[in-house]
Amino acid sequence: MNENRFEYYYGNESEQFIFYRIPKVLFTDDKFKKLSTEAKVLYGLMLDRMGLSMKNNWCDDNNRVYIIYTLDEAIDQLNYSKEKVVKLYKELDDIGLIERKRQGQGRPTWIYVKNFVTDISNRHTNNLNNDTEIQKSEKPTSRLPKNRLQEVGESNFKKSEIPTLVILI
Repeated sequence: MNENRFEYYYGNESEQFIFYRIPKVLFTDDKFKKLSTEAKVLYGLMLDRMGLSMKNNWCDDNNRVYIIYTLDEAIDQLNYSKEKVVKLYKELDDIGLIERKRQGQGRPTWIYVKNFVTDISNRHTNNLNNDTEIQKSEKPTSRLPKNRLQEVGESNFKKSEIPTLVILI
């Protein structure tokens, strides 16, 4: 029999805790199927750290938020061996969900936690297609306009064609 005897939750008691969030899409989208459950949990822990980084204004020169989450911290939090945590970091790195940037000897590595909602390869392809459509609708000129955003007015798009961002939790 279990030594621990935990009490039941009553009423609203279950809402009193802070939880880590792991995006559901990591379990449902085919591009994340090869990612281990442990790596998905680690990514959720890293996403949680993003809030702390924002509060500390940890942004690089390009305004990209980074976290500092050492191997020792991950080992302690996950209760895994160093080898296991190194493997999990590599999984996230290989699939593109994180990018690590070494800061030099004695300084912690910056980790950029990538946005799982956007896929740059798709965005790049879509932007090329959109540019082609915009160029076709413009009068032919020998040079590109200095600021293409000003040239694309609301009248060029129907409201149903404007992409929306959906954040999955």
